[in-house]
Amino acid sequence: MQDPEFHKADSGASTTYPMQCSSLRKNGHVVLKGRPCKIVEMSTSKTGKHGHAKVHMVGIDIFNGRKYEDICPSTHNMDVPNVTRLDYQLVGLEDGYMSLLKDNGDQKEDLKLPVSDLGKEIQSKFDAGDSFVVTIQTAMGEEAAVGTKVLND
Repeated sequence: MQDPEFHKADSGASTTYPMQCSSLRKNGHVVLKGRPCKIVEMSTSKTGKHGHAKVHMVGIDIFNGRKYEDICPSTHNMDVPNVTRLDYQLVGLEDGYMSLLKDNGDQKEDLKLPVSDLGKEIQSKFDAGDSFVVTIQTAMGEEAAVGTKVLND
């Protein structure tokens, strides 16, 4: 007889989790049109003659800044992305990619330097020899640099 095989998944193994539309809040996260977004505007319409109260949401994509809108019945579920933010120490910049140091000592070298003002800020801080960390936001299999913090020695 063969031993049963068990698969283990850590918390956050799924990229999204369901949440009732009426429970979503402004400044929270939601998946709109297949993209992870931060809710910037929300309004609820009253129950009509036919059907449910509707929730109108406007969200900004947390990676590319695009605006998305959606309307859903307040009793229906929407997907909410698992969003994580981690700080990594920047140890190098090469060919437009950042070389980041994790807390456990491993290096992460697969993340591009942003082309935005944040990318220029990271480049200038690195060139100046400042000691700082880069905040990396991850959701739905995508990751991007979203900020920096200077380390106090």
